[in-house]
Amino acid sequence: MVSSPASFKVASAPATPKTTSAKPTPPPKVVSGDNLQGAATPSEQRLMDNWLNVQAINLMRHSKSLRPFAKDEFGTGPAAPSEAHIEAVNRFIEKFRSRLTENARWVEAAANAARREPASQQLRVLLERKQTVSNQVLYLEGIWDFYFDLFVQRLSSFGERLRTIDRIAIGCYERVYSGLGTAQPTPSLLPFSYADSGFSPATFRRGVPLSKLRRNSNLFPLIMLPQHRLDNVWALSSVLHEVSHNLQADLGLWEVVPARLYHRLTTEGRFPSQIAQVWARWHKETMADMFALVLGGPAAVESLMDVVGRSPADTVQFNPLSVHPTPYLRVLINLILLKRLGFTKMATELERVWQRLYPRITPNDIPPSFMKTFYPAAEMVVDTLVFQPYKQFGNKSMVQVVNFDPAQMGLIELAGRRLAKGEDPGTVPIRLMISAARFALDQRLAPPQTITDNFYRILGRR
Repeated sequence: MVSSPASFKVASAPATPKTTSAKPTPPPKVVSGDNLQGAATPSEQRLMDNWLNVQAINLMRHSKSLRPFAKDEFGTGPAAPSEAHIEAVNRFIEKFRSRLTENARWVEAAANAARREPASQQLRVLLERKQTVSNQVLYLEGIWDFYFDLFVQRLSSFGERLRTIDRIAIGCYERVYSGLGTAQPTPSLLPFSYADSGFSPATFRRGVPLSKLRRNSNLFPLIMLPQHRLDNVWALSSVLHEVSHNLQADLGLWEVVPARLYHRLTTEGRFPSQIAQVWARWHKETMADMFALVLGGPAAVESLMDVVGRSPADTVQFNPLSVHPTPYLRVLINLILLKRLGFTKMATELERVWQRLYPRITPNDIPPSFMKTFYPAAEMVVDTLVFQPYKQFGNKSMVQVVNFDPAQMGLIELAGRRLAKGEDPGTVPIRLMISAARFALDQRLAPPQTITDNFYRILGRR
């Protein structure tokens, strides 16, 4: 005896809204197989038997097509997905596949019963079981397809570029976790990048339910990059920002930072509660910006200016409920950190450039009450996020875990000159190479395409 199938949480179709009509609709005419005249002919019996036999075959083969991924089917070179990522996906999918195999046998049993006695009741049982299990197969197929599309990009022209992004993310994780000074191990499944369309990069954190995974938890951090960003390597500081979101989550900083900010602003800073609430709401994006700057250098600020430098209507409009700081203010916050890191001249000049782009901020753009407190509050926020110790950092501050100073800027400039010539930059940390590419571009040391080609050629195979 075959029991009922193991259940999947498959989203149901939305209910069809009821409509009213002036005249009652007559009930539809029921056509029933029980009303068919005469016994089935041998030819009809053969066709029915064939159809019943194929239903179980089709369903079983459909479920088996959602096979585990082979560790080498997406290439064997440096750009290929790691064995750890493939094994994690296979373990995840196998939980569903084992149930599908059992449920396909449940359909096969109904098909065999209907072949022995093709009466209406047996046929109805088969059709209902087939529908149930088919929905489960399609549910898993969506998950399987998501990971297949993710991994197969590594066989395309994006492969080398995405591998470079992975290595930048890995370098960030290794630098942070080695700087903690504790026995906390680096997570085994590190960020995995992929290309997509759109304007802005995005990240999907470990453990967060994803619609593309049918609301199952994400297995490892994903970093999505618009295709055009991959062409502009000097703008890849966005990768550092997205990686930083995952570091915040993995280290448990999201739970403590907003309360720390709010408390310090309202007590030590004596700022009004409504002002402190806005800054606390901005904590995720602001801290990711700070992380990106200390991980990668000044190109993080220049890249941010590239991204948020849009029309005044978009850039200066204040929204106290947004999780992103007002773009105009966001750049100024980053420049405060740049000054504190020892780059006062660069930060002052970038600030003047930014204010030339947006020379007039009116009360209709940013409330005077917020603008009046902005600089002292921003100074305190930067100090709290970057220069104060956290248990999650091993009782160190961010700049003690990941330090960036003018000496490292010298490495970036040297790496930028070598990059422009197509020479290996040597032992410069890969996370600093984004600033090196920006330096080469700003100094016009080589054409943009040459910088891009050299960046991926050198770093993708390093």
